[in-house]
Amino acid sequence: MHYLTSLVLAAFAGYAGSWYFGMIEGNFALLLLMAVVVTGIYWLAERFYFLPQRQSAVLKLESETIARRQELTRMGIQKVDTDSDTAREKLLMQPWWLDWTAGLFPVILVVFVLRSFLFEPFKIPSGSMIPTLWIGDLILVNKFHYGFRLPVVNIKLTEGTPVQRGDVMVFRYPPRPSMDYIKRVVGLPGDEVSYLNKQLSINGQVVKRNNLPEFFDESVMRYFKQFDEALGEKPHMLIQDDDRPAFVSGADQFKFYENCRYSVEGVVCKVPPGHYFMMGDNRDNSLDSRYWGFVPDANIVGRAFFVWMNFGNIKRIGGFH
Repeated sequence: MHYLTSLVLAAFAGYAGSWYFGMIEGNFALLLLMAVVVTGIYWLAERFYFLPQRQSAVLKLESETIARRQELTRMGIQKVDTDSDTAREKLLMQPWWLDWTAGLFPVILVVFVLRSFLFEPFKIPSGSMIPTLWIGDLILVNKFHYGFRLPVVNIKLTEGTPVQRGDVMVFRYPPRPSMDYIKRVVGLPGDEVSYLNKQLSINGQVVKRNNLPEFFDESVMRYFKQFDEALGEKPHMLIQDDDRPAFVSGADQFKFYENCRYSVEGVVCKVPPGHYFMMGDNRDNSLDSRYWGFVPDANIVGRAFFVWMNFGNIKRIGGFH
């Protein structure tokens, strides 16, 4: 079994290494699921086959030790120098290949359940959500807020809370579903979203915003205009770059592209059923639905709600909206 286990562990290490060095496109959810299945099989084998075998060997050792002592007693030898405890411990000890499989199963199972159904950590890699989320923020995502979903296949099991405008959502990037993106929900199914001359309107109603003091973006060492905007119940902040033009340059030919009208002033899109229109809070520095289209409901991962750490600025810890 130790040869087979070596091959299994080598396969996991090879997959992870190839993913790390960019040789393949990895899927952590699938990798974690396979780890649960493989270690679970070893855990069952340990519990119902290997452990009983070792326990039987211990019982045999103990019976042989008792028989030997009785035989020596009949021969008149009273003092016997034996160390059965050490032998017993060695017989009960798990071999290394069970330590690295069955021994890890409970930990991997807990991580899998927490990550798949409750909360998942993410790291913010870019500045597209500044000033709400900064580069390096480590955030938590609520996986059950929009309903429980099966891991890997992402099939919804329960309805959960409906998606609301203004939610900060993590989703699978439509052009490349193996990647996770984070943006703010701007348009719901059936909405007409207009972003013309850097002014957002939904269903013909201008979204109100208020001027705030300029925001200094440390990642680019520049000041930007800052506003607060009310999409949902609570306002959120956003920034704009006056040096960037209003028109959208380089939009893809995405699904339902015909629902959008592009002009020098910006874009107007009709959100199709079962889809959402997403934008970053860093409005002029965000690759979002204006460029690659709508997010289908099947791509939803969860709602982001808390910064649990930023090693460059611990003051970032806390909730956001």
